[in-house]
Amino acid sequence: MPPATAKPPAPVATPIETPAGGERSVRDPGWNVVVWNDPITLMSYVVLVFRRLFGYDFETATRLMLQVHHEGKAVVATQPREQAEVSVCRLHGFGLQATLGRG
Repeated sequence: MPPATAKPPAPVATPIETPAGGERSVRDPGWNVVVWNDPITLMSYVVLVFRRLFGYDFETATRLMLQVHHEGKAVVATQPREQAEVSVCRLHGFGLQATLGRG
């Protein structure tokens, strides 16, 4: 069976109360989870962390790791704020430098 290709989650629509009491859906652009380069962490370890935390296939995780390595940073996920905050904390737990930015 071929490996499943994981894609970053799509932004979630957030319901907003209208003055009449009804709900309408507004597309939330989401928050970016940004991973920063550091001179210590092994590239193979970064790939492992991206695969474990975000479910990326090997090729996607490697591409993101190389973007971090060559450009100094990469957006590894775009998620609702609370989920993005958890992802940043989990990345910190794995020893990676990560921040949250507006999508």
